[in-house]
Amino acid sequence: MQRKKINIAVTGLNAIDSPGPGISVIRALRASKVFDVRIIGLSYETMEPGIYMHELVDKTYQLPLPSAGTETLLKRLQYIHTKEKLHVIIPNFDSELFNFIKLSDVLKNSMNICTFLPTTEQFEARSKANLDAFGQKNKVLIPKSKTINHPRELNAENDLSYPLVIKGKFYDAQVVYSFEQATSAFNRISSKWGLPIIVQEFVQGQEVNVTVLGDGKGNTIGAVPMRKQYITDKGKAWSGISISDEKLLALTHNLVRSTKWRGAMELEIIRTDDEDYYLLEINPRFPAWVFLAVGCGQNHPEALVRMALGEEVNPYDQYDVGKLFIRYAYDMIVNLDEFEKISTVGEL
Repeated sequence: MQRKKINIAVTGLNAIDSPGPGISVIRALRASKVFDVRIIGLSYETMEPGIYMHELVDKTYQLPLPSAGTETLLKRLQYIHTKEKLHVIIPNFDSELFNFIKLSDVLKNSMNICTFLPTTEQFEARSKANLDAFGQKNKVLIPKSKTINHPRELNAENDLSYPLVIKGKFYDAQVVYSFEQATSAFNRISSKWGLPIIVQEFVQGQEVNVTVLGDGKGNTIGAVPMRKQYITDKGKAWSGISISDEKLLALTHNLVRSTKWRGAMELEIIRTDDEDYYLLEINPRFPAWVFLAVGCGQNHPEALVRMALGEEVNPYDQYDVGKLFIRYAYDMIVNLDEFEKISTVGEL
């Protein structure tokens, strides 16, 4: 079958020790049996390794930071589109998603650029600050939590006791065992990601994650669960294994059905010794380990692109169990003139 030529822009090129999903998404698209892809990288910093991975990324453009707002982003995307004739954009950072969601109709109507993203309501409902209400509405166990804006609130009377988990509104989390550690974590995370900070009950158990794709109508197009095998000091999976867990998959299908989730998401869940499942977070985009799903027989990025283009996609009904991903690091050699070009011109 002849593959369809298509230009796809992808963000999240920071393939570092706490990697963005972009490189895994690109590898999945490169493995597609349906599309012959030209990949346009969209970066925020000049040291994102994906910029210089020319075997994966055909050309890269710098984007304004999400704090610049939708109007600035739209102008930059209009310029990129005149050069690249984009068909689809896949944003992969939580912090940028709100802007892309707001622009999705404009991109489609004015430039025929397709996306497949959650709605604003879905995006906000699953936020860390709203997770308690989300759990009650969708009948999912959620660790007790509260939202705070000042370290002194850590000492306020509450039903949470140490250890606790201190979380940023977009990224970062730290388990703390005392008020002093909690204050330090609050200051560190808030200085990087802003307020509010989420304080969450620490639930003992095994962490299991699911990469999920919903069609926006309540159907699960794909779902692959994995158990973390090796975890970095930042809590990121450096290796993991696909698992069989019918109860976890049932929870996943129920969530997609009840929320009518549209697009990619990652569920972060703690499975206790009593076989209770606590939902820690919903990340509203592909996880950095999404290429494991491809290795297990489900190409979620390919399916998302097909749905973005308006195609009907049949749900995946199986996946391989016992497949491992093992992340690794290596040193690229980059010419200084390439670094200078992306730094000054904003393109490479």
